[in-house]
Amino acid sequence: MCHSTESRPPAPPIRGEVTADGPLTLTSSVEFLAHHAVPAAPNGRKIVLLPDVRGVHAFYRDLTRRFAEAGFETVAVDYYGRTAGLGARDDAFGWESHLPHVQPDDVAEDVAAARDFLGDGPVFTVGFCFGAGQSWRLSAADLGLAGVIGFYGLPKLVEDVVDDLEAPMLLLLAGEDVATSRAEFDAFTGSLDAAGVPYEQHVYAGAPHSFFDRSAAEWGEDCDDAWRRILAFTQPSRVDSRA
Repeated sequence: MCHSTESRPPAPPIRGEVTADGPLTLTSSVEFLAHHAVPAAPNGRKIVLLPDVRGVHAFYRDLTRRFAEAGFETVAVDYYGRTAGLGARDDAFGWESHLPHVQPDDVAEDVAAARDFLGDGPVFTVGFCFGAGQSWRLSAADLGLAGVIGFYGLPKLVEDVVDDLEAPMLLLLAGEDVATSRAEFDAFTGSLDAAGVPYEQHVYAGAPHSFFDRSAAEWGEDCDDAWRRILAFTQPSRVDSRA
């Protein structure tokens, strides 16, 4: 898995109030779990969160609220509605038997349902590990996304659609990632360059996989920087200039 069971997401640099925060059931071709948070002072931009392999675990429920504190109405989506129904995604959930059945087209379908639920305004995806690869891959989906963001993702989930990638991408990479080598990331960004894909990349030197964690104080500056890069990437002026 990506984050430990004790991990919790770091706070954004500016924290506002949240008016609603709770579980949600959405429907695509199936019903699936989600978690929704609404800011008191919305910035007009929306986030669909793509978790690691645990689905809508407590880390991502907390992160949904963190994004709402930063002004984004946010929905975190679960991957396992087709095989595990609507049960809890706690530490006892056996994601290992369900993960092989997760298909990119199903992820795109569920993200589309979350996008529709969020309504008007630019929509971005933000993913972690397995979810980061899925987020980047959605650059090639016809979902009208304003951008796709991923932390320490899996390039192998994107390699077959590189020539179709269109939505701008933000890659936030761990310099000492044990799940994906620098050589793999270098090959991935080389393929993005060759295909002319719009992307931004930042490598956090020395940082491990899953550094985005408020319990890891030594990576606090990197977490703060990652938040700043997300906020900059999603700024309306930059979205408009990329349109």
